[in-house]
Amino acid sequence: MRIVVTNDDGLRSPGLKLLYEAVRGFGDAIVVAPLEQASARGGMLTLDEPIRVYEVDLGYARAYGITGSPRDVVHVAREVLGGADMLVSGVNAGENTSIQNILVSGTVGAAAEAALFGIPAAAFSADVEGFEAFLDEGYAALVKAIVRAVVGYLLERGLPEGVDLLNVNIPHTFSGVVRVAPPARLRWVEKLERRLDPRGKPYYWLYGEAVEPEPGTDSHVVFKERGVALTPLSLGMRTVDGSALEELAGRVAAAIGRNG
Repeated sequence: MRIVVTNDDGLRSPGLKLLYEAVRGFGDAIVVAPLEQASARGGMLTLDEPIRVYEVDLGYARAYGITGSPRDVVHVAREVLGGADMLVSGVNAGENTSIQNILVSGTVGAAAEAALFGIPAAAFSADVEGFEAFLDEGYAALVKAIVRAVVGYLLERGLPEGVDLLNVNIPHTFSGVVRVAPPARLRWVEKLERRLDPRGKPYYWLYGEAVEPEPGTDSHVVFKERGVALTPLSLGMRTVDGSALEELAGRVAAAIGRNG
């Protein structure tokens, strides 16, 4: 069993070390991650410049640092390092609840890329302010226990039919609640704050204001119930009834005919 361990917080992240320590007993765990911080790059593949791979001694493990994105890790593992039987991503410093966060998360992005190629994958994120939380022995033990339970189950039972990957979010203080929950739609309402640079020219700073979590969703479990949210995700685009767009198809065809 070859398990690729990755993240989007960079090769020196304590969360990556936690994840490696949690899964190394399940098989041959290999650390492959971006050399630098690569958060919010969930959809990024490096196509316009080379990807360089460096072997690095982290002290606790030999690892491979890459110059690309979390999604690039999957292809380095597949094409350069001998493949993977499973990929685990995290533990991210910061939660990744809601579709809004899932779509941009590098942590979830690596797991999603693995899933596209048939590699079972799970992403782990924690609602913590920074890496210091992972250095707390009690919290570290909690995170490791959750990771081991999830990975052990997936190795034994596999992902259910129709599920491509699992997104796991851990609260900063745990109430004992663990729920399977769908993702909320939104976690933030994005705002742009106008500022002036030293030369008086305007620029804009993007930030988000948290929205009230929807009951029954991953955000509600983590923030209102202080529980662990297990969110199964599918990469299949949901089939919808497109019959209402047949008129549009006709208009496009007519426009092509007029300009052909």
